[in-house]
Amino acid sequence: QVQLVESGGGSVQAGGSLRLSCTASGYTSFMGWFRQAPGKEREGVAAIYTRSEYTFYADAVKGRFTISQDNTENTVLMQMKSLKPEDTAMYYCAASSDDNWDGPLSSMKYNYWGQGTQVTVSS
Repeated sequence: QVQLVESGGGSVQAGGSLRLSCTASGYTSFMGWFRQAPGKEREGVAAIYTRSEYTFYADAVKGRFTISQDNTENTVLMQMKSLKPEDTAMYYCAASSDDNWDGPLSSMKYNYWGQGTQVTVSS
């Protein structure tokens, strides 16, 4: 059983930046960030294959969000820049023990989830 501890998030004005951090208690193959806004489905934002640090991004955040990992601490970071009001959501860290590369931004791939951290972007 892998436990995920998230930190970061908060409130920022449009155009600002925030950084999210997620530390896993054990090794996982994929780690990702998902978000869910009120009344909307959860969507994949970014993911990283921890063996090679290959990254995946949703089109909505490409060029603005960067996911990376700190191998010494089993930690994944997501730097968010040029934030927009539509980025407002609860952000969840997720981890997968599935080494298959199918669906890295699909929530069905992930079997461990963090508690979520709120990101609010005001216009």
